[in-house]
Amino acid sequence: MRESYTSSKEVSTLIMSASNPKIKQIKKLQQKKYRQKEQRFLVEGPHLVEEAIQAGRAESLLQSESAKPLAIETAMEPLLVSDEVMKGISATKTSQGWLAVCKLPDESLPTEGNLLFIDGVQDPGNLGTIIRTAEAAAIAGIIISEETVDPYNDKVIRSTQGAIFHLPIVRADLREQMIAQQQAGKVIIGTAMKGHHYREIDLESRDFGLLVGNEGAGVSNELLALTDENVTIPIVGQSESLNVAVATAILIYQWSNL
Repeated sequence: MRESYTSSKEVSTLIMSASNPKIKQIKKLQQKKYRQKEQRFLVEGPHLVEEAIQAGRAESLLQSESAKPLAIETAMEPLLVSDEVMKGISATKTSQGWLAVCKLPDESLPTEGNLLFIDGVQDPGNLGTIIRTAEAAAIAGIIISEETVDPYNDKVIRSTQGAIFHLPIVRADLREQMIAQQQAGKVIIGTAMKGHHYREIDLESRDFGLLVGNEGAGVSNELLALTDENVTIPIVGQSESLNVAVATAILIYQWSNL
């Protein structure tokens, strides 16, 4: 049985020590292995904490002694900690005084809608921006490879600006998932240095799966061999390639019929 992270009985007591057992337990969630073990993750700052609460994902809250109240109502009583303790937990240089412990979702992919396949994206900012763009463009779900950065990394979460709470993200074997989605009728489109001009592709209103890859190596040749089409975005300047998050945004909006 897992240890509870907070208790409403503790609200009246200001925690002043980083050695407090509950604080030490929470701080461990900054590490991927503990997030996976405990099936929990952290979000920081009033905006993301409010998003977590509204999405029903916040399990417990921490508030620093000098933090302003949240802009929304919640029945959850925060665990009150000193500014110094909050600073020690925070993954940012300047803590905004609020933190939420959230339970990792047990996600499953929807049967309808457009999907995004991510092959080995490593930069947290890139992945966060991709998730934020996908949610804005009504992508139904995201499948990430084992080599892709943890979507519950604090930098990824901050880059999503709360979008991570609003669409399913599943870590799975991309090859198996691509084949399964093709069998379900989706058009799978890969991104490559050599391929059709992206504006030449007409999906005839069919659902699609877009496959994007690692910042340096791109999509693996094994996966590109499985796609229905491979596309490229033309570059007329001196740059060798586009940032993966930018390229993903262009392609998602090209075919999403928004």
